[in-house]
Amino acid sequence: MTTTVLTTDRIVLSGTARTRDEAIAEAARLLEAAGAVTSDYEAAMRQRESLVSTFMGNGLAIPHGTNEAKEAILASALTIVRYDEPIDWDGNPVRVVAAIAGKDGGHMAVLSSLALVFSDDSAVEQLLAAESPQQVLDLLGDVNDAA
Repeated sequence: MTTTVLTTDRIVLSGTARTRDEAIAEAARLLEAAGAVTSDYEAAMRQRESLVSTFMGNGLAIPHGTNEAKEAILASALTIVRYDEPIDWDGNPVRVVAAIAGKDGGHMAVLSSLALVFSDDSAVEQLLAAESPQQVLDLLGDVNDAA
């Protein structure tokens, strides 16, 4: 069964955050607006970040909640926020924040799909150069097949 975890309305090409914590808040608001999480999820994302950095390399961070936050997740969803200027993520430059909420473990395949895209330098360049949310969705469309 295919679940649509990423849609164009969940892709922001010019995020407004300037710090890691602002980026987490921005991502949490998008997940909440998508109806995927309750307002409690942001605190769980911050808690996860305090335990282990969600910086993944190649300009990507994937903030997500702790296992204890399961009740705050209403549906699986992914949001993408791209930043014009890199955000300092625990000493690492981040240009793309992919926030994830996984219902019933559904996020592992999505994480794996994202990791594949971000391990490909040319795909990352295309994502950073994309001029519309649809172009980003086209690049990351496999995340919906994975869900």
